[in-house]
Amino acid sequence: MIILRMKVIDYSKLEILTQHSIRHSICLVLWCLLLVQTNSVYSKSSSENQENNHWIGTDWLDTSWLPQSLQIHGFFSQGFVHTTNNQFFGKSQDSVSTDYRELGLNGSWRATPELRLAMQIVYRDAGKTDDKTVRVDYGLADFSVYSSESTQIGIKGGRIPTPLGFFNETRDVLSSRPTILLPQSIYFDRNRNIALSADGGYIHGEKRTDFGDFFIDIGGVIPRTDDPDASFSLTGNLPGKLEGRPSLMTRFAYEWQGGRVRTSITYSDYNVKYHSKNPFFQSGKIDFNPLIFSVQYNGENWSLTGEYEFNRRQFSNFVALPDSDTTGIGYYVQGVYKFTDWMEGVVRYDKLVTDKNDKDGKRFSALTQGTRPSHSRFAEDITVGVRFTLIPNLLFSAEYHRINGTGWLAEIENKDLSKTKKRWNILLWMVSYSF
Repeated sequence: MIILRMKVIDYSKLEILTQHSIRHSICLVLWCLLLVQTNSVYSKSSSENQENNHWIGTDWLDTSWLPQSLQIHGFFSQGFVHTTNNQFFGKSQDSVSTDYRELGLNGSWRATPELRLAMQIVYRDAGKTDDKTVRVDYGLADFSVYSSESTQIGIKGGRIPTPLGFFNETRDVLSSRPTILLPQSIYFDRNRNIALSADGGYIHGEKRTDFGDFFIDIGGVIPRTDDPDASFSLTGNLPGKLEGRPSLMTRFAYEWQGGRVRTSITYSDYNVKYHSKNPFFQSGKIDFNPLIFSVQYNGENWSLTGEYEFNRRQFSNFVALPDSDTTGIGYYVQGVYKFTDWMEGVVRYDKLVTDKNDKDGKRFSALTQGTRPSHSRFAEDITVGVRFTLIPNLLFSAEYHRINGTGWLAEIENKDLSKTKKRWNILLWMVSYSF
């Protein structure tokens, strides 16, 4: 039996309607509405464009020269976060943080029958874990080398979404992920950018047969290192820079009956170099080797998903830090049920262990003399959520997380880990519009 305990919010501490948040939200909503209008204009014929432009007073907006194969889409999401202990995506402890919003514009163009170009530009605010800048999430060219009724082979290059597990490539839009927060044992939000995409090239292919469909992605990439928490958790405020090094990314997938059953195996060898600018803290190397097994069953009104990860981490040559080689585990089981065309619910159990040989974190805490508590090395999360499609393209989502451990808590928002609480809860709401 699960007992839900949430502290009473002290409304004197609420920062929902600060002038800063209001200005940001209003500007982003207005930008989104402008994009919606622009997109609606793109989708009409030239004669209709002229009539509509005259009606709304935008005769200058002539889009008849744009290629018909060009597709433009966008999204705007605003989240609200409350936690009983610890800070998450802003000052959320015993309050409500509004420092969680996502806005993006993406487009794709079939330049030739063999060549597709795609790009997405995003603005994201997630407390101190994201830097509130406009950036390119991905921008790529995808060329079809061979195509037949049952076989496709292609190559793509640029900044490419990373084929990691089931949800990483579509995690940027609320409507294309099952919950506001993905399972943090595998899809960390504190280091989202490192996982989301990387610069490089891939060979990809698919083979469709009578007994199922097979997919493969093999790539050489340079990881992104623009997550504020990544360097802070390593060196604090010491001057220095993380730099991605040549890395390997692979995923093999199989689907049966058009996706009724989905499976995949993901493996990557991610390499990152730290360049120190402090004479007392030497440069070093970090290697990540996640191995993920994924399986999903999709019924008529429900789905069941599970993923299991082994994640090896190696830290070397830092001098000030001892070399280490640990393997962590992460896994979750998730069920989604669609009650109606406009309402669905989700329940999930998610667990993370940073070191499988020190599951309770006590040995690690002793090595750090208690500055990093044992509960910072694991996390168990029970999630219950619901989402509604209020009107076409407008989605409302809410979820509750009951958590034991802080293994995926961002250190940049909780700088004194010894003061973090082992048991804590998160309540999230998010409203999202996409077009």
